[in-house]
Amino acid sequence: MSCTTRRLLRSRPVKTSYFNNIVSLDAVTAAIRSEWCDYLPRTWSGVKHFHHSKHVSTPPTIENADGHLVGIKTWEPSPTPPLATLPMPMLLRSLLISTVCVKPYLLTPSLSILSFLAKPNRSFLFSIEKNPLLHWLVKRTLYDQFCIGENAAEATRNMKKMHDFGISGILLTYAKETTFDHKSKTAHTPGFDAQQSDAVKKKCEDIEAWRVGTLQTVRMTGDGDQVAIKMTGAGPVATEAFTAGSLPPKQMMDALDEICVAARQAKSRIVIDAESQHFQKGIARTYYAGRSRRLDYGVKLVRGAYMSTDERSKIHDTKEDTDEAYDSITRDLLHRNSDGFDGLKKWPRMSVLLATHNKNTVMKAHKLHQEIKEAGLHVVPLEFAQLHGMADSLSFTLLNAKGAGGETPKVLKCSTWGSLGECMAYLLRRAVENRQAVSRTQDEFKAVKAECSRRMRSAAGL
Repeated sequence: MSCTTRRLLRSRPVKTSYFNNIVSLDAVTAAIRSEWCDYLPRTWSGVKHFHHSKHVSTPPTIENADGHLVGIKTWEPSPTPPLATLPMPMLLRSLLISTVCVKPYLLTPSLSILSFLAKPNRSFLFSIEKNPLLHWLVKRTLYDQFCIGENAAEATRNMKKMHDFGISGILLTYAKETTFDHKSKTAHTPGFDAQQSDAVKKKCEDIEAWRVGTLQTVRMTGDGDQVAIKMTGAGPVATEAFTAGSLPPKQMMDALDEICVAARQAKSRIVIDAESQHFQKGIARTYYAGRSRRLDYGVKLVRGAYMSTDERSKIHDTKEDTDEAYDSITRDLLHRNSDGFDGLKKWPRMSVLLATHNKNTVMKAHKLHQEIKEAGLHVVPLEFAQLHGMADSLSFTLLNAKGAGGETPKVLKCSTWGSLGECMAYLLRRAVENRQAVSRTQDEFKAVKAECSRRMRSAAGL
């Protein structure tokens, strides 16, 4: 985990078309009815009719060398648009959010307001937890777009919807975490009252709350789902240890054991988030201290997270350098290239999860993975993941990308659950990320806008 994180940050300088299949003469009538009827306009009752007439044009024919008719060319139905699966309310909300994100004169003040609301100890008027009107407004817009539920019942219900959409699984995260801002040199844990810090440290109430919330996350997962753990959510006692590069208190180590046992019983995989650079040394030490030799390695590769708060010297100078670092790590992992990992002598059993919204990276990785399969080489299990409410067009495009054997890539959605107050730091990062990734945000906006236009034309019969 720590090896790939360091390499990513600094180590590398970093239509409707003709369908050419031939059908037999026996299938001519069926082809005309099934293929042509789909292109006829709907009547007022919504039923498509096929009218037999001598004036109806015939499709292009296929003849053999003797000039005898052997088949016809049929039209291939247009592929299902990537966002066609999404219900209209969700699509309209995505259009609203993406419109704000691509308009600087809307996004800049929105970020300022969100940052103001995310700060602790606000008065009733500006508290999203206490002010019901403000809570409703943020909940129905930003929260519902980027988070999966405020409680277990809501999250489980929305997880089922995602599975029904065709998503392979949910990478579920309990929102409680601590972020560290290198500019202000301050750490912030939503929901934690700094004035009560001494009492909380003695009782370790926040470690217990984190344990309960994370165990509940594990119990909410099902077949194909995974659990992402944010260790900084355990509060100041834990984060102080992580900052010093030390192990957290025994209470937290015991909680981690309990969480791992619960995950094994639920047949769920656990992903340990690296989180802010400020805490990574201690998190990595905790990870290796609790790791059994019998377990396989898993690599979740990300880029851009915590970019606005992490130390600038540990970030590439340009996006191009970051992209090259990410893509080269991906190639080395899929090819099991030891040279890219300090001459690793023996590769452990492992799987790779590419958590990225970069379409070029995703498609190149998918193609490379298929080439390795077809060549009969060792295949590293590969999955893809995008954030909840973001890059939906990419997620569903991947799900429509069949491999040589007809298999569908595994696509997960990284979904966060927790109270609105607990999710504010996460929501703020999503908003900042959309501001920084201008080109990708524009692509998402165009995709959502195009799908809305397509549905309007379809409803109008155009």
